[in-house]
Amino acid sequence: MLYDFNILTDNIHQYLTGVLPPVWVMLVEMALVAVAFLTFFTLLGLSLVYIERKVSAFFQLRLGPMRVGFWGTAQTIADVIKLLFKESTMNKYADKFLFNLAPFIILTAAVMAVGAIPFANGLHALDFDIGILYVTAVSSIGVIGILLAGWSSNNKYSLIGAMRSGAQIVSYELSVGLSLLTIIVLTGSLQLSTIVESQANGWWIFKGHIPAVIAFIVFLIASTAETNRAPFDLAEAESELTAGFHTEYSGMKFSFFFLAEFANMFVVAAIGATVFFGGWMPFHIGNWAGFNAVMDYIPPVIWFFGKVSVIIFIMMWFRWTFPRLRIDQLLTLEWKYLLPINLVNILLMAFIALMGWHF
Repeated sequence: MLYDFNILTDNIHQYLTGVLPPVWVMLVEMALVAVAFLTFFTLLGLSLVYIERKVSAFFQLRLGPMRVGFWGTAQTIADVIKLLFKESTMNKYADKFLFNLAPFIILTAAVMAVGAIPFANGLHALDFDIGILYVTAVSSIGVIGILLAGWSSNNKYSLIGAMRSGAQIVSYELSVGLSLLTIIVLTGSLQLSTIVESQANGWWIFKGHIPAVIAFIVFLIASTAETNRAPFDLAEAESELTAGFHTEYSGMKFSFFFLAEFANMFVVAAIGATVFFGGWMPFHIGNWAGFNAVMDYIPPVIWFFGKVSVIIFIMMWFRWTFPRLRIDQLLTLEWKYLLPINLVNILLMAFIALMGWHF
């Protein structure tokens, strides 16, 4: 590969091995990865909040934040400063321990999921042979934090929002998992790096024929619902439940919920980009050596974040296009439509893989 981060990571490892004992090498490397991910999360939160505001302004034919910083770029920094100094209040009848624990559980689940995502060749913190299964498993832990937040707040709006969120996430996880399984039938592996490498001569969204396109559409709808994004934001419906499961939260604890939502949106977009669009893999067409060589000059990090950005933009587009569903409509969409479509689609993909009809 033209851009291989294995060289950089190997050099860092060799340098640390030369100056530190083995135990300290492991601890220092873990600390470096932790600092890198915390920095990434901070920048991700700041940028996605700003982008969300600008995208919503674009669809509503207005400018969005413009006063603080150039084109309003410092507005999110100002919001962070405000949240840092804002008093964190608590309902006196709330369960204090669980109330304080809930936001950390939600954010921890998002951080654990990001740890397994391949950003580029060699730029991969954890490369499990069950990568897809790991990401879907740890991202599901977040619903525990939502349920704890709703119950521990001792607020009826919070509890109703948490119960809605629990039903919604558990339901739509099925469609997310089955849509990913549709592509795994073609790759024969759950390992994310193997899935990326299997798309060296073309992305699965194109090589997998119509079932791959159907799987991606279902994945996009179901993952938007799983992250509690509009039009599936029944868990925090402002017109019905004040703010849903985080009604009683303020200050930095509220910002943890806010950050976790954008982090989860990034995770599902990254998984979608990796499984359906080749992740960091450049756009290659079969044996077109000249064309593929030109595509290889674009750094893999740019390919990865470009694909993720497009999927995030589509998810933001949903928010300002479709009206919010009722809770019964939301569950009907999953159990009566998406799930049966997914089951038929995965059988169709299995038949295509068996017959060898995919590219």
